[in-house]
Amino acid sequence: MSTNSTGLSNSPLLPKPFALPLGLIPTSANSFALASLLNKLFAPELADDELDFLEGHVMLIRISDAKLSYRLTLEDGKLKAADKSLPHDLSIEGAIYDFLLLATRREDADTLFFNRRLRLGGSTELGLYVKNFLDSLELDDRIGPFLKLLNGATGLIERLPKLPMLPKGPFAKKPATG
Repeated sequence: MSTNSTGLSNSPLLPKPFALPLGLIPTSANSFALASLLNKLFAPELADDELDFLEGHVMLIRISDAKLSYRLTLEDGKLKAADKSLPHDLSIEGAIYDFLLLATRREDADTLFFNRRLRLGGSTELGLYVKNFLDSLELDDRIGPFLKLLNGATGLIERLPKLPMLPKGPFAKKPATG
């Protein structure tokens, strides 16, 4: 498990060989796929207008170690991939492990944000709406088998061997040559 070089997170990171192919997928394709999945998953909430706070806003989700980005908005009561030319109103960034902790409810959103393992940027008000929406969700019955898969992925990342991090910066020692 390597740690984030920013010092903000103690999260295990996805090793670069796993992240490289993921980073090659265009954000528009990722966003379209995630919007389609979330429209099915959040169908009751969308029908009850619980996501209306996203109408006319763009949310950027960035999974830093996996090199994945998603741009979502709400339009006509459905989540959609947001056009890349539109500026985002809210950004949420973190390691894949921390997003998995949130999805599996192993950690609550407050803890992840307070400890800066998930970082918010942009509109604080919109960020609070998203956080409160996530806190209110009861998805266990809807995603039962998928939850097992997410828990397995979380456990796998926890068990990945710790990869050495090379020191960075002007005072980093150069590797010895011999």
